[in-house]
Amino acid sequence: MSETNPNPADTTHFGYRDVPVAEKEKLVGKVFTSVASKYDLMNDAMSFGVHRLWKRWFAATSGVRAGDAVLDLAGGTGDIAALLLPMVGASGRVVLGDINAAMLREGRDRLLNEGRVRGLAYAQVNAQALPFPDASFDAVTIAFGLRNVTDKDAALREMQRVLRVGGRALILEFSAVRDPLLKKLYDFHSFQVLPRLGSLIAGDAESYQYLAESIRKHPDQATLKAMMETAGFARVDVRNLTGGIVAIHRGYKI
Repeated sequence: MSETNPNPADTTHFGYRDVPVAEKEKLVGKVFTSVASKYDLMNDAMSFGVHRLWKRWFAATSGVRAGDAVLDLAGGTGDIAALLLPMVGASGRVVLGDINAAMLREGRDRLLNEGRVRGLAYAQVNAQALPFPDASFDAVTIAFGLRNVTDKDAALREMQRVLRVGGRALILEFSAVRDPLLKKLYDFHSFQVLPRLGSLIAGDAESYQYLAESIRKHPDQATLKAMMETAGFARVDVRNLTGGIVAIHRGYKI
């Protein structure tokens, strides 16, 4: 008896591989559990430290104000939460959420060691099914995490649901490079340099190969903008950084 080929609708991408939808979350979890302890060091190595500038700009242009309640999804090791905490002030709060326990633990330990306690909470959450009531937050942020979500449309709908009217979703993510020469250099770095750095620094070339592939499979600027609009966001705008290597998408709930 011949095997039945899987229905393409039941598969999704894990890097350049097609895998059953039900397996992607487990595979992504394995990647981030593997790299959690070296995640910040590898980010510095693979971006030459530029990721810190991208994140600072992301926070600085977020519009987050004193008293706001902010949900930071895929919050990982706490970079974005650390930047947002002073902005929400004593009367606001930041919930650092991540689906991966190892990444969440790294973020919690780091922020506790830095003395960042007041106004900060932690939640192990799946972005596709958030355990928060409707209209709970003034802003939802996600930095370098949306591309790892299995059902991005579901995650965008959930982000829109938990926002208050007038609230905004802010997405910082790798995107489509515009300049052909920069793209050539970027591809060389991603597929030739990055896995070697992963092997040298984190002892895990395979996970960093996946991260490079996941960037190429992520929707480009125009596609993600349309997805946000379909999820119910209004006034969606896009700002490219570093020639489109990354982009900030912003959308409002009205």
